[in-house]
Amino acid sequence: MNGPQTRETLAREIWRACDILRRDNNCGGVMEYVEHLSWLLFLRFLDAQEDEWEAQAEIAGRPYTRILDGPYRWNAWAARDWDANDLLAFVHSELIPYLQGLGGDPLRETIRSIFTERNVIVCASGYNLKEVLQILNGIDFHSQDDVFTVSQVYEELLRRLGNENRMAGEFYTPRPVVRFVVEVVDPKIGETVYDPACGSCGFLVEAYLHMRKSERTVRDLKTLQEETFFGQEKRPVPALMGLMNMVLHGVTCPEIRRKNTLEENVRSTTEFFDVILTNPPFGGKEGEHVQRNFPVPSSATELLFLQHIMRKLKNRPGARCGMVVPEGTLFRGGAFATVKQDLLEQFNLHTIVSLPPGTFAPYSDVKTALLFFERPGPTKEVWYYELPLPEGLKKFTKGNPIQDEHFEEARRLWKAWDAYRKGQGPREACLSERSWIVPAEEIRARGYDLTARNPNRKDTEATPSPMELVAGLLEREREILAIVEELDDLLSNGSAEVER
Repeated sequence: MNGPQTRETLAREIWRACDILRRDNNCGGVMEYVEHLSWLLFLRFLDAQEDEWEAQAEIAGRPYTRILDGPYRWNAWAARDWDANDLLAFVHSELIPYLQGLGGDPLRETIRSIFTERNVIVCASGYNLKEVLQILNGIDFHSQDDVFTVSQVYEELLRRLGNENRMAGEFYTPRPVVRFVVEVVDPKIGETVYDPACGSCGFLVEAYLHMRKSERTVRDLKTLQEETFFGQEKRPVPALMGLMNMVLHGVTCPEIRRKNTLEENVRSTTEFFDVILTNPPFGGKEGEHVQRNFPVPSSATELLFLQHIMRKLKNRPGARCGMVVPEGTLFRGGAFATVKQDLLEQFNLHTIVSLPPGTFAPYSDVKTALLFFERPGPTKEVWYYELPLPEGLKKFTKGNPIQDEHFEEARRLWKAWDAYRKGQGPREACLSERSWIVPAEEIRARGYDLTARNPNRKDTEATPSPMELVAGLLEREREILAIVEELDDLLSNGSAEVER
């Protein structure tokens, strides 16, 4: 491809690259071809970024050593007219081993981790790979228009991945949910933003888009690029996609780490953040060696992540968090009640938004809620909002997903609640048929049950809908299974002690 492209033409070309990968024997599934495109785009983008860093160093009269150079520089291999078989041999035998051997600084370590900790997906056909490289060589990563177009296509790819691949639901949060959380938390330039289960980095990307509206100086730009965004992701493929999502949206140096967040002992943590935005995985199970890292041991990942977040927030007024939790976190007792007691005493849990069934369709029917809390505590009262389903819908689905407009009333009432709690507006302005305020004393009296029980429902509406019942039953079944597993572990350990 020669000459400038329109956004529409470039978008079509990127989708064509996806089609080429999809018909390849190694990349038939959506996860595979998105992963393959991701690492190619990453190397293409890095090459353009190094061009800029090299030019800046030359202007400043200082040396610059490229991260990828010689035969491993993009233009040295991706633009070469290869024999198809020779191209595949180079990628498998030289390029990937070289990338796996990088190290010495954070960016090189990030590149190494991307290519080391998994079997890298590579086209089975060298001819298919040559076609895709030709398309990617037509992208001008020095052009903001081209970068914007690629970022839009990539975001759509991530959405499709979330819709079509059940596993992808673990790291793709519907963007209307993300945007609402970011708007409520309102991160500012100069604050650090952390996602301990960043997945495709939807929260960090949206936080950047929100914060850059306030960018005024070169120092602001540097702060956002290099000192603001931190993420951790357990699995290598989501980590790659998240990193790619960040750089395509304009954050060239985010600190995205490939590690199991829950393996950190929160009692001895030394790294803290101003803002935490996250949708941590739930329904998983962690072993005893991980549970020992937390004051309240539990096999439930959602409870461990909540404790991690509480310990990672800076101990300063205004440090705050917005997060997604399964509904079970609200009503479960035992270890959950212990952690929620600490949450109410040490933080100001000011807002809980109950989300409707199907919000995370199609990959999960577990009913969820949004928690918003900040320092300092204790909590005095909690504002609840019950997000309604559109008229005629029994639940959100793949064909009728949650949209930004479904949060319009929530946004309006939240602003009124925020004004009231700051002494700048009347209490009545934040109350409605779907919103109410609960004193912390009432929550303590019911054993730290945070369930969203709407007192404004009419008697005819008191019974949940069939879909809500099903969602609640599924959640409670999952909770019961988790408890049974915990009992089984205890009994097994007890038997082992007797045998010894």
